[in-house]
Amino acid sequence: MPRRALLVGLNRYDDLPDLEGCVNDARAMQELLARQYDGYRNYHCQILTSPGKHKITRKFLRAKWVELFDSFDGDVLFYFSGHGTPTKVGGYLVTEDGERGDPGLAMNDLLTLANNSEARRVVLILDCCFSGHLGNPPNLPQREAQIREGVTVLAASRATQSAAEAGGHGVFTRLLLEALNGGAADIRGRVTAASIYAYVEQALGPWDQRPVYKSNADRLSPIRRCEPSVPDDVLRKLPQMFEKPESAFRVDPSFERNEASAKPEDAERFAEIKLLRNARLLTIEAADAESRAVHLTPLGQLYWRLALQENI
Repeated sequence: MPRRALLVGLNRYDDLPDLEGCVNDARAMQELLARQYDGYRNYHCQILTSPGKHKITRKFLRAKWVELFDSFDGDVLFYFSGHGTPTKVGGYLVTEDGERGDPGLAMNDLLTLANNSEARRVVLILDCCFSGHLGNPPNLPQREAQIREGVTVLAASRATQSAAEAGGHGVFTRLLLEALNGGAADIRGRVTAASIYAYVEQALGPWDQRPVYKSNADRLSPIRRCEPSVPDDVLRKLPQMFEKPESAFRVDPSFERNEASAKPEDAERFAEIKLLRNARLLTIEAADAESRAVHLTPLGQLYWRLALQENI
């Protein structure tokens, strides 16, 4: 399924204070989103920066929004790093030509385009002040969001909060980059919007800006794939290794001590056991002096069932 992403980083403004890390943010996001860990194509990215080739005005960015969603039924991602501001009619993304009374584009105009699009899945990521406004149209009661199925929002801060920069990046984006680079990956190497939020949310304390996650999704599709802790071909062997999820088998403790001199098939099996143990899918417990018992953990039992159902 084709994927496209529009990434915006605005450091320079006509009438508002300039920022420092937004262009770095957008470029770093492009570097990670364009390719999977193994070099395969992920998102086809367009990047817009200020300073840059084009002035990122209200008119220009709105046209790019329309182009991003126009007649496209694949996966869409939009990322923005720059100024955000609240108004009486909701939050706004501040464009390069933004003014105090006319800041730029309404966050919820972006949401309307996403909701009305043919895109299979949409991820909207905002690293700007007051970004939690996205998804909360002002005509709805407080604390209610209006997001169609398949759309997910990741915002750097609540609707009432600012978002900080530090060390050449947005605080939120730095954590986002760590998450996409493997920090939020599951055992199979998949990084989803939900796992990104879980990673970022844990890293920011109660006195920091609080990230916001809003989603109406029927599945957790990966935004990026990182190197897996356990390859799928090993996970698919779990029903062969364990007759039932609660089953156990025994291994000779000399396996580990004499791995280098073991038969190739024995060495391969023990290497897989160690890989699964390191991924917290199984435990190896002393049974007696002659053997050690190997059991699946609850997480291992989940992957056993997925493998049995051929969902891996």
